[in-house]
Amino acid sequence: MVNADVPYADDRSPAQRHAAAQARRQWPQLAAFAGDYPFELDDFQVEACRILESGHGVLVCAPTGAGKTVVGEFAVHLALAEGRKCFYTTPIKALSNQKFNDLVAAHGAENVGLLTGDTVVNGEAPIVVMTTEVLRNMIYAGSSTLQGLRYVVMDEVHYLADRFRGAVWEEIIIELPQEVRVVSLSATVSNAEEFGDWLKSVRGSTEVVVSETRPVPLWQHMMIGGALLDLFEPDGDYVSKELLKKDARARERNEGRQGGRRRGGRPYVDRGRVVSRLDQAALLPAIYFIFSRAGCDAAVDECVRAGLRLTDGRERDEIVDYATAAVAHIDPADLDAVGFDRWLAGLGAGIAAHHAGLLPVFKEVVEKLFERGLLKAVFATETLALGINMPARSVVLERLIKYDGSDHVMLTPGQYTQLTGRAGRRGIDVEGHAVTVWAEDVRPKELAGLASKRTYPLNSSFAPSYNMAVNLIGAAGVERAQEVLASSFAQFQSDAEAVHIAEQARTLNRRAAEAAEGAECHLGDFLAYYDLTQQLSQAERGAQKRRKGALRDEARTNLEKLRGGDVIWISRGKRTGWAVFLRPTGGSRHHDPRWSVLTADGWAGTLETSAFDGGVQVVTRIRIDKRFDRRDAKSRTDLASSLREATRDRSRPTRRGGAAETPEIARLREEVKAHPCRMCPDAGQHTVHASRWSRLKREGELLRRRSERREHSLARQFTAVREVLSEFGYLDGETVTTDGRLLRNLFVETDLLVAQCLRDGIWEGLDPASLAAIASTVIYESRFEEDEFFVAVPGPIVDPVAKTMRRWEAIRRAENTRGLSLISRPQMGLAWPIYRWTRGEELSKALAAADGPWPMPGGDFVRWARRTADLLHQMGTAARYIGTESSNKLADAAYEAVDAIRRGVVADV
Repeated sequence: MVNADVPYADDRSPAQRHAAAQARRQWPQLAAFAGDYPFELDDFQVEACRILESGHGVLVCAPTGAGKTVVGEFAVHLALAEGRKCFYTTPIKALSNQKFNDLVAAHGAENVGLLTGDTVVNGEAPIVVMTTEVLRNMIYAGSSTLQGLRYVVMDEVHYLADRFRGAVWEEIIIELPQEVRVVSLSATVSNAEEFGDWLKSVRGSTEVVVSETRPVPLWQHMMIGGALLDLFEPDGDYVSKELLKKDARARERNEGRQGGRRRGGRPYVDRGRVVSRLDQAALLPAIYFIFSRAGCDAAVDECVRAGLRLTDGRERDEIVDYATAAVAHIDPADLDAVGFDRWLAGLGAGIAAHHAGLLPVFKEVVEKLFERGLLKAVFATETLALGINMPARSVVLERLIKYDGSDHVMLTPGQYTQLTGRAGRRGIDVEGHAVTVWAEDVRPKELAGLASKRTYPLNSSFAPSYNMAVNLIGAAGVERAQEVLASSFAQFQSDAEAVHIAEQARTLNRRAAEAAEGAECHLGDFLAYYDLTQQLSQAERGAQKRRKGALRDEARTNLEKLRGGDVIWISRGKRTGWAVFLRPTGGSRHHDPRWSVLTADGWAGTLETSAFDGGVQVVTRIRIDKRFDRRDAKSRTDLASSLREATRDRSRPTRRGGAAETPEIARLREEVKAHPCRMCPDAGQHTVHASRWSRLKREGELLRRRSERREHSLARQFTAVREVLSEFGYLDGETVTTDGRLLRNLFVETDLLVAQCLRDGIWEGLDPASLAAIASTVIYESRFEEDEFFVAVPGPIVDPVAKTMRRWEAIRRAENTRGLSLISRPQMGLAWPIYRWTRGEELSKALAAADGPWPMPGGDFVRWARRTADLLHQMGTAARYIGTESSNKLADAAYEAVDAIRRGVVADV
């Protein structure tokens, strides 16, 4: 919008000029604010700002890059104009630092402060940027800084769906004073109206502004080989016919190749070729998503080795100068430990990786260089989609399937929208491009389904924790705490679902009654007869299942007794027939062993126990040459020949019989035979209706149970949390005890365990390095199953670890009896690395001290080291509260450990 004080040629009509003048009079602050921008505000921005100036709260939902933060900045403008305060909250420290710098540049350092837990800059300024946890803690503490607060901007408010931290957003929204206007900025969600209705219920007057218009149009493509093909026909309604033809031809070519060239069991993708093709099509810079850290690093190496250069000499010099200056504070030995030269070589070529395993400073350099247009291709994991400002011309998805922690699953439409939302830079690109690399496991029509759906619901993750309980009860009592739970978005959604479930139940009951009428029989109660037949079928299936389980257990026992050379019969599967036993392989606490065999046709491999559940009987033995190698074709052929010779005249062992009839099965059979409806000539027709009736009744029962679980679920969980707190002495009835006030200072997922260890003094007397090591065990989350590896801990904490584990087991027992699972098991994988780092050793030695199947990445170490330092700071505050001589010494050791940890690569610069 052009500044009104500057004369310019106005080609608007008189009516348009009159409307503009009227708008300036009605919303003078918006007119003044918009006049400072070099561009005209979009309609949704204007609408949201007008709502705010009219004295209402606002929820703004818009795509990535659409300019939602303009509304947050208008709240800052209003606060300064009114002489009031505005708090600008962000979910992560990096975003807080970025916003702080932006607001300082706009309003001056004297007007803007920063609070991020361990950083305090001008905390009493009228505008304060902070992480959400800081604001939550201020509310619970009744901080005087809240006085004069008029606006709170909650950037990235969709984070309230986060499983671990989401409750913080809801606590703030519920507990803020009513006179505070909340500005909620969210990515596009499909249930914005529902979220807005909840905001109105807890905050009063709040309006919802939704914009689904991308600031830059997005074109969807699929790359097959070197061909870049449009996903949709020009009219946008149907999948491209040309793409479907190329997809069919690609599948035909791949038949017989067993999936083509593969790496680690996955289809091979020439990433350098993909990037080169994008470069030829003028579609760089691009973010190339690979759902694997190792995959991202390997992609950079592949491109560099292939000689791919996306920068000119001037750009390379600028990149190298910027990167070396950014890491100048880090010890050269530490840089060597994390592969600085390799990283810099990629940067110089215009290529980089971005994932959580990189040092934070490396990621920040990548972000800045990409923003400046110096990097052309960034290989990233999906974590880049969370809150980081890195728009690109194109986004590439190598696969549409990712590992979710337990299984490989297809991306949801919401995840796809979030990832591709970065394509298209506002004010730079005319259009953005989303490119999916072709693979056999994804068809164009499936991709079109993802690209065309806009399903991205915002679901609450709110659940009471121990710290939340003592803070809510300590601040306002049990009754108010229960009101907060009842006011949560989780309960709001639960109540809405309860209404939906009740309507579904009524429909099911009506349909079940209709089905029961169709099953009426003149000979008797056909529904009772049908129920008997179902009980009989279920009993027979159960007996058969138990029989199979017993046979499998017996087979495993017998297989464990076999020796190499025993000849046995494989009773199930495509390898059925004679085989010679070679040896057992694998097996662990989590996985059954497999059995290495060679069959009569020369196949050598491993089979599961289920292949032998028809029984294991040794019929003879043959000699296996000591030099036998199952990978050698001649060895296999010779042994198979001996096996065929040994079994030439032998008949296959007889398979075991079926399950024995139990008394219950016999009784049910007699009742079925004796029932009069068995002889009904219309039994077939009645059975159809009875089957439908039975299915509808089952569905109705499931709905009833689901409704019971949902109803007052938060209240039940809060009661269970209070019972655990009372058992361990943190609550006395409805009063927070002295120990409970200690727990109020601990904002960590294992809050109760840390409180127990501090209260009982089991961590007292440790030096700073040992204290850091023991603290790391209660926050660290390993990327592998620690039970499957020997993970050692430093000698000084062996006894404290044992005592910590006993307290965790006591908490687990208390939780199990009440259906809770809040405190996770301590993990030891960070103990040695953080111990050595806190003692002042270099990074390479700290990383080398980690146990496990792979080295600890530098970025992981830095992230967990910072979290350990945060916990140590909280422990110091809590220990000071205890106030004994030994606890004060623990506090001193904790603060010393914090200073020792925050150096070099771990320090915030």
